[in-house]
Amino acid sequence: MTSISRARGTGLPVAVWAVTRAVVLLCVLRVLVLPGPDVTTDVSVIYQGWFEVLKTGTFPLDDVTWQYPPAAALAVLAPGLLPLDYAPAFYALVLAADAAALALFLRAGRRPGHRPAGAWVWIVGVALLGPTAYARYDLLVTAVAAAALFAAVRRPRVAGALVAFGALLKVWPALLLTGAALRGRRAGALWRSAAGSAAGLTLFFVAAAPGALAFLTFQRDRGTEIESLGALVFHVARHYGWSGQVLLNYGSVEFLGPGVPLVSTLALALSVAALGWLVLWRVHARERTPATLCDAAFTATLLFTTTSRVISPQYMLWLVGLAAVCMTVRGSRQAPAAVLVLLATGVTLLEFPVGFAHVVASDLRGIALLALRNGLLVAASLLACRRLWTSTRGPGRGLPGSVELIAARTAAGDTAAPLTAPTAASHKPATDG
Repeated sequence: MTSISRARGTGLPVAVWAVTRAVVLLCVLRVLVLPGPDVTTDVSVIYQGWFEVLKTGTFPLDDVTWQYPPAAALAVLAPGLLPLDYAPAFYALVLAADAAALALFLRAGRRPGHRPAGAWVWIVGVALLGPTAYARYDLLVTAVAAAALFAAVRRPRVAGALVAFGALLKVWPALLLTGAALRGRRAGALWRSAAGSAAGLTLFFVAAAPGALAFLTFQRDRGTEIESLGALVFHVARHYGWSGQVLLNYGSVEFLGPGVPLVSTLALALSVAALGWLVLWRVHARERTPATLCDAAFTATLLFTTTSRVISPQYMLWLVGLAAVCMTVRGSRQAPAAVLVLLATGVTLLEFPVGFAHVVASDLRGIALLALRNGLLVAASLLACRRLWTSTRGPGRGLPGSVELIAARTAAGDTAAPLTAPTAASHKPATDG
């Protein structure tokens, strides 16, 4: 491919990205104002308040809304490096991370066995979430997670370090290791790098400032967030005399009252069941394709997001980013689930901020929006699980020697090599993400 054809291939997505991000920036700068609550207060009030505390050399020990791993302090402190007021500086940093992620997807899309569809998923997905995408630091975390998945094949040590850093930014990137092989040279490098980097970074933050691990206890008494799957029970129950309340609690709007602890426990049970399914999948997975790592990461994150007692709007960025990675890898089987995630992201904008007053009031419109968004997430989760299972179940008994061949290649660390006949006879070609 010549440089001219490459420029033509990237021109349209870059132009669409620039237009959509200009609209998002106008929204967070309050030039364009969407109906509903001001989503930028998290930056101008909460993040900036944490910034003032962190500058003194301590984590926000007395603020239960600080529920993040210690590396999150870097995202909160970084805007202070720019010669701007805090909020505009934060948006500038998110814009830079967004542009870097787009460049990552465009570059990966030109590799053999990859495709440019992932860049379009990223462009559309972030735009569909609207100003919330730039008014939280989750986009930065998602960019790190995508970089980790793309680095896993050629630079496993870099990938491991990125996974560890991402997990210390917001925990969930630890799920990127869900589909990682346990044996082989590359697998060993990935796991050692992740474990070593996580331990080293944690020790650094613990030594650097008091309160680095306070986030571990700050969520014990949370209720059920009103946008979660379990919250639908109370949205309906309010129409039949339920006596609970909707309150701002631990930094989010939650249901508190009779039955909430039970529903929260059931949500935790669903998450445990999701973990059990993932363990079962790993036990029964007989064939590792080059798309397995990203497909498993997407499925695991989707499962734990959907079953969580908190589904904040910005969580959709995690799913959009991982869906974009899957759509970049030509061998991925997760395209239908990725489409459902994009639809759920668009509905999320209608639910928050546009229709949030209806959600808080538990009226028909609010319940319908939540039921649609959460229903799409449930459908995407089930579909992703099914496709991950079938893509890794391996050849039938009529193909003797295939499993042994795969095991031998895995043991040798050759997890990125394309499958050859007869193993590839019943599966689409794939390349690692």
